[in-house]
Amino acid sequence: MSALRANARAVRSIERTLATGRYNQRAFATALPRIQSSQRLSRPVFTTSNGQAVTIRPVQRRMKSSNAEPAPPFFTEAEPGKTALYDLHLQHGGKMVPFGGFSMPVQYSDLSVGESHHWTREKASIFDVGHMVQYHIEGPGAEDFLESITPSGVRDLAPGQSTLSALLLPQTGGISDDCIITRLEAGPKPLFYLVTNAGCRDKDYAYLSQAIASFDGASNPEANIRHVEADGQPYGLIALQGPLAAEILEANLAKDCKVDFKTWYFGNAKTITLALPSGESLPVVASRGGYTGEDGFELSIHPSQTVEVTGHLLTSAGKDKLRLAGLGARDSLRLEAGMCLYGHDLNDTTTPVEAALAWIIPKSRRADAKFPGAEKILAQLKPVSKGGEGVSRRRVGLVIEGAPAREGVEIVDAEGNVIGTVTSGCPSPSLKKNIAMGYVKDGLHKAGTELGVKIRGKTRKATVTKMPFLPAKYVKPQTEP
Repeated sequence: MSALRANARAVRSIERTLATGRYNQRAFATALPRIQSSQRLSRPVFTTSNGQAVTIRPVQRRMKSSNAEPAPPFFTEAEPGKTALYDLHLQHGGKMVPFGGFSMPVQYSDLSVGESHHWTREKASIFDVGHMVQYHIEGPGAEDFLESITPSGVRDLAPGQSTLSALLLPQTGGISDDCIITRLEAGPKPLFYLVTNAGCRDKDYAYLSQAIASFDGASNPEANIRHVEADGQPYGLIALQGPLAAEILEANLAKDCKVDFKTWYFGNAKTITLALPSGESLPVVASRGGYTGEDGFELSIHPSQTVEVTGHLLTSAGKDKLRLAGLGARDSLRLEAGMCLYGHDLNDTTTPVEAALAWIIPKSRRADAKFPGAEKILAQLKPVSKGGEGVSRRRVGLVIEGAPAREGVEIVDAEGNVIGTVTSGCPSPSLKKNIAMGYVKDGLHKAGTELGVKIRGKTRKATVTKMPFLPAKYVKPQTEP
């Protein structure tokens, strides 16, 4: 009798609320289990005494909430971070400089920056990129979460497939950071691997934490952000780059690790194991790609084996094939490859369209228009002549006569009017020319356009050039002629 009286009270309460025209789904959902039981309903539909039917959505309660834990470590200029390879750098004569909150090698005693650049183009080099931040995004809501913060077609990625992407700001569509997203696992609880820039680790974590909190508050499926670490230590990350990279990596695979390098293409990752002096390695996530324009691999390594893996690759390959390389060579290599450096060629006031990165937004995402800043970015994709907003500036490559143009140098048109700024520039060791990257006024961005750069009070000739400045040597599937 007490249960029947409770049901009756719940029914009368809902009827009174319905009469006012103001009702709360959450309150209804609280009473729903009892009402459904008494009325033997299979669906959440309540029928009042006057015959009015109301559909009630039960509150979906999760055993777990989305979160962003554990967080990556944070550092300051006064107390910079050190990667797992810090001592190895010193042993090889590394000249350490502050970069991205870390103490990193700019070059080594065995090769000059130019020589290291050429070595990478001709043989192979290892770059320590352990200062970058590695995350796992996992859970049934992982795809929805990543598509809520980036313009990438994440749900279309196959296991092992990677894509360049960007964390975007709402309203403006500015690039908060560029990143690489790789799907590691599919299924009902997908797993993604996200790599972001070292210099943005503080603001990226704040961005991701705020985004996951908003995502969780909207009652989306669970998604979790986890810094990739073990026993409180971050996973190591090294880049093996150059034409001999595949040969070197294949020669060091564990006996039972079978991989077909001929069909392992650029932009794809595999989990491998290596043969080490101590035995078979723990699993290594190896992504074919890199930041040099050469063939190569980025290896995410368990912190207990980062030093051993790196040292063994150097020893097994020998000095005739493989050397360590630092930030100096990495910068000239990436500029020849036409790749951006965040904080220089990209920032949070720059959109993908302005940065010539509109290709990272697939048709499916342009159609759904649900990524941050979509309204702004989609308007920029349509030129003014077709009723869109277009853009006022565009990222371009430049070949410069005379002295090299460094970051901050003004770009001028034929009349001497300032129409842009250089964001990166250096002498190209491969081309024996001075090259640069920058932003110029829309309409002056076409290849072959002759402009000028103001260097120490003199105007030097600068010609807009297609990027990359050197053809990329990535391993990709052959297309039929």
